[in-house]
Amino acid sequence: MSLGEIIVKGFVIGLFVASPMGPINMLCIQRTLNRGWKHGFATGMGAMLSDLTYAIITLIGMGMASDFLSKNETTIQLVGSIVLLLFGFGVFRSNPLKGWTPRLKMEETRYMKDFISSFLLTFSNVAIILVFITLYARFQFNPLAEGAFSIIAGIVSIAVGALSWWIFITLFVSRLRKYFNRKGLIMLNRIVGSILMIFGLGGIGTTIF
Repeated sequence: MSLGEIIVKGFVIGLFVASPMGPINMLCIQRTLNRGWKHGFATGMGAMLSDLTYAIITLIGMGMASDFLSKNETTIQLVGSIVLLLFGFGVFRSNPLKGWTPRLKMEETRYMKDFISSFLLTFSNVAIILVFITLYARFQFNPLAEGAFSIIAGIVSIAVGALSWWIFITLFVSRLRKYFNRKGLIMLNRIVGSILMIFGLGGIGTTIF
């Protein structure tokens, strides 16, 4: 796998991990609407650091099982693609507004508090490791086999992918603050879910044919 492939695949993985409209995304959107772009971005940065930690843990774990992965590459990629398809379907069908009650009153808070709270909430979701395993398998992402520089490039590209999402969503919500409504959140969730399903179907087709 070339360095360019590692960077592109790492970026896509980082983007996909950050983008589904779960509790953290909703918290980020809520803080952006209530307190402004900087607070939403600080929330996104906390989530990114947590995701990056789990990305590194998953890479190390998969590196220890490299022999098993290489012998069962086709099967693992197929299973990963199926899981990604199901995950995308779940994102598409989910209601991102469930349990969300927007606060109308503006609140002042420190950015570090937003960052730390987001990091701890995201880090408490250990299941994110399964998401990383699925995406690594789907995209055959294994920079450990290419040397130290490729490992650094892979980790950085995952961070940049996640960072790109948090910049996009906070700027998007901030700019359209006056016009932002619940239908927009649901539509955004369905778009993300559809993209995940397309990649899952593509992986299944590539593996089989």
